[in-house]
Amino acid sequence: MSTLKPEINDQDHIQGDDSASVTIVEFGDYQCPYCGDAYPIMKEIEETFGHQIKFVFRHFPLANAHQYAFPAAIAAEAAALQGKFWEMHDALYENQYRLNAELFDELAETIGLDLEQFQKDSASEAIRTIIEDHFDSGIRSGVNGTPSFYVNGTKFDGGAADLYQMLKESTE
Repeated sequence: MSTLKPEINDQDHIQGDDSASVTIVEFGDYQCPYCGDAYPIMKEIEETFGHQIKFVFRHFPLANAHQYAFPAAIAAEAAALQGKFWEMHDALYENQYRLNAELFDELAETIGLDLEQFQKDSASEAIRTIIEDHFDSGIRSGVNGTPSFYVNGTKFDGGAADLYQMLKESTE
């Protein structure tokens, strides 16, 4: 059974309650159609299970297959530096059908980022390193496609809908 490596740390983007009984880590790619399909289900999981869930997102851009996956991850990390990771994360998935090089600045403006700072941060080597660290974490954890989910540190075999069903059954 594959386990999450490294464990969740202060480099991660975390949403939800620290005392949550279930921690879900998603390795995702903003251009992956399967991740796009999983996105509304993950939102539903967060709404349905609320404080029971802690949700973590790690980048796993499949750059060979998706030309905008890595630039989208950069946009999310640049937004994170202005405290708006999750707003950019959501905006990227909600606009996945029109991902292109111009979209990132448009979304940055839409979510209220300082555009000049966003562009400067997007060019930083530190951000590339974060994404590469997430990717390496995925490789070390046994990720072989996106989205990949880890529940309480263990790889979950199934998609977002299966995850939702499992959570529903475990809380009934």
